[in-house]
Amino acid sequence: MRILLAPDSFKGSLSAAQVAGHLAAGIHRVDPAAEVVQIPIADGGEGTVAAALAAGYAPVEVKVTGALGAPVAATYARRGSHAVVEMASAAGLDQVPPDAGSARTAGTEGVGELIRHALDHGATEVLLGLGGSATTDGGAGLARALGVGLRDGSGALLARGGAALADLARVDLSGLDPRVSRLRVVLAADVTSPLLGEQGAAAVFGPQKGADAATVADLESGLTRWVEVLVETGAPRAREIAGAGGAGAAGGLGYGAMVLLGATRRSGIEAVLEMVGFAEQLRGADLVITGEGSMDSQSLAGKAPVGVAAAARAAGVPVVAVVGRCTVEEGTARAHGIDAVHALLDLEPDVQRCLAHAGELVERAVGLALAPTVGG
Repeated sequence: MRILLAPDSFKGSLSAAQVAGHLAAGIHRVDPAAEVVQIPIADGGEGTVAAALAAGYAPVEVKVTGALGAPVAATYARRGSHAVVEMASAAGLDQVPPDAGSARTAGTEGVGELIRHALDHGATEVLLGLGGSATTDGGAGLARALGVGLRDGSGALLARGGAALADLARVDLSGLDPRVSRLRVVLAADVTSPLLGEQGAAAVFGPQKGADAATVADLESGLTRWVEVLVETGAPRAREIAGAGGAGAAGGLGYGAMVLLGATRRSGIEAVLEMVGFAEQLRGADLVITGEGSMDSQSLAGKAPVGVAAAARAAGVPVVAVVGRCTVEEGTARAHGIDAVHALLDLEPDVQRCLAHAGELVERAVGLALAPTVGG
């Protein structure tokens, strides 16, 4: 039996690679002869670089400007001319206190610095994961790091962060790194929000980053001004892209990347599955086991297990999910291509104990899931 393991992380307890390892251990207890292939995955957010490294990419560590300006060590992945970058590694919410001050001033300069480093080392294609951002600067910091000039009405360099964009008077695109025109950038993002308005970056995601009502209003003003000045500057499709799905992803980094880098957006899990060669690994598989920390209604909107199940169903391979907890009905899971779901909380109802012993519980759960298959 050939079994393909493609789990996402169990946030707060196990990385995707650790989940895959425990799944493999549980399988081999039931069927020592099983051929097991481990492919840790992510949905385009945290863990995307780790998935690339597990697929054979090389790690590249770079000191870049963090979300609030202090230097941070960020790692991206590289294989040949292809680079995989997580914006959260350079400007992630875990780097800053979620308060109004950081929500106003957090910037994406470090993300641009990672892309510039990749360009310096021959990258012609970048997969940019947009999850977990601390920023709402519309990608202005990224633009600055790639050579774009941003100045206020007095001609001074604009301060960092989304709120400062309200004072933006001039954008100089002449210094934009010319290599960008030959770079293919794919945004791995499931967020479909536009840049502005009630469903936009500031209104929807600003409060998660510590923004109060006044700060949300200031960030919205800044993003609105960012669009206006880019339109005045002649940036291609700057107004049109502001209303596009995904422009509001990662505090508007999606917008900046689409306008200035010509980036295109893809479903995060689809982009990651292509990156790790999932379709090729499916050939000859008898079973796929996927999983995540919590399978809920958000999972059905395109998170990792459902994306895995869609690809496996297209190849005619059955899918089992091992998850931390599940609030999705059995019939609904089946309708999305998942034949059975086994939750750790069904084995250990105490949440704290479940988190503390997640690895052991994964091994037990997959053993129970596999026993009927092996026995039959």
